[in-house]
Amino acid sequence: MTKLTDATRASLRSRSRLVHLGRNSEQSQGFINVPPFRGSTVLYPDVATLKSRAQRYTYGTHGTPTTDALCAAWTDIAGAAGTVLVPSGLAAIVVALMTALGAGDHLMITDSAYAPARNFANTILKRMGIETTYYDPHLGAGIGALMRPNTRAVLTESPGSQTFEVQDIPAIAEVAHAHGACVLMDNTWATPLFFAPHAHGVDMAIEAGTKYLSGHSDLLLGLVSANAAWFDRLHRTTDQMAIPPGPEDVFLALRGLRSMELRLREAERQGLALAQWLSTRPEVLRVLHPALPDHPGHGLWKRDFSGSSGLFSIVLKPVSETAVAAFLDGLELFGLGYSWAGYESLAVPFDCTSYRTATRWAPGGPAIRFSVGLEDIEDLKADLDRGFARLTATV
Repeated sequence: MTKLTDATRASLRSRSRLVHLGRNSEQSQGFINVPPFRGSTVLYPDVATLKSRAQRYTYGTHGTPTTDALCAAWTDIAGAAGTVLVPSGLAAIVVALMTALGAGDHLMITDSAYAPARNFANTILKRMGIETTYYDPHLGAGIGALMRPNTRAVLTESPGSQTFEVQDIPAIAEVAHAHGACVLMDNTWATPLFFAPHAHGVDMAIEAGTKYLSGHSDLLLGLVSANAAWFDRLHRTTDQMAIPPGPEDVFLALRGLRSMELRLREAERQGLALAQWLSTRPEVLRVLHPALPDHPGHGLWKRDFSGSSGLFSIVLKPVSETAVAAFLDGLELFGLGYSWAGYESLAVPFDCTSYRTATRWAPGGPAIRFSVGLEDIEDLKADLDRGFARLTATV
C-alpha cells in the first residue's frame, strides 16, 4: 500500500484518495495495481487452521485480495462501515433488499425506481410474502402517512434514472428511522463523489459499478456500502448467497476507480453543456436535469449534491413515433443502447406509463434519455442537429 498516515489520508481530497486507496504493494509484489486473484480453493497450512478458519482467505466466494482492495477503497469514499461486491447493479439491489426484509414485511419503493427493481419486488418478493407500496418521489417526510407497523425498508433513488425526480433523502431517512425501517438508496447517478449517502441518513447505499466506476462499458459490477448498524447483516447475507463478481471485473473496476473523478467531472461538464443547448431547441418541450435552475428538484439537488453526472432526459414536443425513430436511427455518435456512463454517448427512448402506479407519467411528448460521453461537445451537438432535421422532416 502507498505509505499514507491516517492523518494524511484523512486530509486528502477525493481525487487524491482515489489514486491511493485500495493499493497493497506487498500483496502485489511491488506492482502498483493489485492483480486479479482467480481461484476457488484456498489451502490451509495445517488441520488446526483448517478447523478454526483462522486465516483471512478461506474460499473463492468469501473474498480475495482483489475484492478486499476495492471494498476498502469504496468504503472509504462512501463514508461507510463496509462494502460488499456482487455481479451487477441489480444484484446489489437484491442483496440489499434481502438483507433488510423477511417474510411478512412491508417495503416502500419510490415510483421513480429502476424498473428491474420493481420487477423483483413484484415477483420474487411478493412470492416471499413481502408487500410493496410505491410512493411519489416528491413526498419527502410525507412517506410517514404510508408507513405501517411492519414497514421494514424504504428504497429510494435520487434522482430517478429516467425521470430525474430528486428526493429529500434526509427527511425520508428521519421518518423511516423513527418507524424502525432501513433506508436504502440507489446512488449510481451521483456516486459517493457527488452525494455522500451515509452522511445523509442512508443505511445501505447501492451502486452499479457497471456505470461510472467502470467508465468503459466492459464490466458488470454492483456494490453495496452500509453503515455500522447494517454492515454485519449485509455481509452475512452476501456471504450466504455466494454471488461474488468475476475477478477480472473487480480488477477493471479498481483501475477505473483511479480516474473516476476526472471522468465524472468531465461528464458533468459535458452533460450540462448539452442539456443547456437542448433546452434552447424548438423541438424540445423540456429538459429533465436536476442541475438546471428550472428543474423542480433543483433546490434539493443544490442543497444535498456537490455535482451532477452526464445522464439526463428530454421531452420532445408531440411528434410521431416515426419521427422519433428517424431522429434516433440516423445518429452517428450516440449509440442506441441501455446502461450508461461509459466513454461513448448513448440515447434511448422510454415511456414509464405502463408501470408507474403512485404517480402519473404524462410528459406531454416522447421522452429520450441521454448518457453523454467523452466525444467533443460540438460534434455531439452537430450529430443531434442533423437528427432534429430528420425529425422535423418526418413530422
